[in-house]
Amino acid sequence: MGSVTRSIPPLLTLALLFWTPLVGGDNYEPTWESLDSRPLPSWYDEAKFGIFIHWGVFSVPSFGSEWFWCYWQTQKAKAYVDFMQKNYRPDFTYEDFGPMFTAEFYDADKWADLFKASGAKYVVLTSKHHEGFTLWGSKYSWNWNSVDMGSRRDLVGELETAIRTKTDLHFGLYHSLFEWFNPLFLTDKQNQFKTRLFPKSKSIPELYELVKLYKPEILWSDGDGNAPDTYWNSTDFLAWLYNESPVQDVVVTNDRWGSGTACKHGGFYTCNDRFNPGHLLEHKWENCMTIDKYSWGYRRNANLCDYLTIEELVQTLVETVSCGGNLLMNIGPTHEGHIIPIFEERLRQMGEWLEVNGEAIYATRPWRAQNDSTAEGLWYTISSKEMVYAIFFNWPQSGTIILGEPSAFVGQTEVYLVGWEKSLPWVSTGKQGIIVSLPPLTYSEMPCKWAWTLKLVGVE
Repeated sequence: MGSVTRSIPPLLTLALLFWTPLVGGDNYEPTWESLDSRPLPSWYDEAKFGIFIHWGVFSVPSFGSEWFWCYWQTQKAKAYVDFMQKNYRPDFTYEDFGPMFTAEFYDADKWADLFKASGAKYVVLTSKHHEGFTLWGSKYSWNWNSVDMGSRRDLVGELETAIRTKTDLHFGLYHSLFEWFNPLFLTDKQNQFKTRLFPKSKSIPELYELVKLYKPEILWSDGDGNAPDTYWNSTDFLAWLYNESPVQDVVVTNDRWGSGTACKHGGFYTCNDRFNPGHLLEHKWENCMTIDKYSWGYRRNANLCDYLTIEELVQTLVETVSCGGNLLMNIGPTHEGHIIPIFEERLRQMGEWLEVNGEAIYATRPWRAQNDSTAEGLWYTISSKEMVYAIFFNWPQSGTIILGEPSAFVGQTEVYLVGWEKSLPWVSTGKQGIIVSLPPLTYSEMPCKWAWTLKLVGVE
């Protein structure tokens, strides 16, 4: 990861005010200069942690990755071609998987309960991936959606209702701009995107439909197909979203609105998948990543070692938040709508850790140092009440831990182990830095199992 960042420049301090509370009342023009001036709604930066759900027809073959159709159809990966030759009749098409997307075990209420237990504050569901299959009965996706075939259910609507009636989580939707094999898109591509048949008749109308039907508080765009934002008419849509839509004051958007917009335009930056810079950025960002190291969608051929451990996930969350980002952690349900046990376990473990350490995560902001110059694997956050939190991943055998960044003061500074809540003895190492004596706890007495937090009261 990145090196220690010791101080925040004045301009960057201003840029870190992600939590500006009011965003309504302005009339945003359909230009990036105007759209990028919109303050990010405060709830998003305070949330810190969300759940991504990749679910679609690709969950039926559940082999390799959610890019199954592309890899098989274009024969880019021999394993996908071999898989189909060995297991399906010669004339089998990807569309034949559609009726098999049955979702018979899908219980949106149970999903909502699990996401709440994970400690997440928002959820983002793939309403449509690059395959073009919509998880609602879109009138722009005739006979290639979850209402017209397969489950014959409005899968988006069921989750939206469950999230909003059973939890206080924010509801978001992912939408792919392009579709791999849509004839209209392929025609536009062949015309070097000088024609706009596909966005006018399919992709952009779908976006308006999604917003009006489900009022998502996050609109997570993806898949530009190497076409520019002018082809997608992204700025016009976003101007409507920010000015006139039913979610104009609360909605947040990402940066994937056409070729060249990632890490440059939008409400928050994702830059690329699994983006985790390890240092402070001047713009709000999100680390979207997967529990399965190699796939966003569920795959039956995954091995145990392919899944990140809870220790790795907690560390990723801490590093991300310390550097000003949000973590969007992905799971992939089966085509039946079942969240497999290892995903459920990881979600519940994360919730268990956040139940103890959430005060060091939620509604915090980056401190003047993100990670420590002395203690390896130790990261900082600071709360609105000026409590500094030091989160470390390895319990030292010596029973003491040296923090190289805090400036502490006798009679003023107090140090606590979050979840144990007894003041800990410390000594100064000089002008800057302290040595903290940790309590001699047994494993069963530990406030949590995977990473621990020191709360520093009255430090500089």
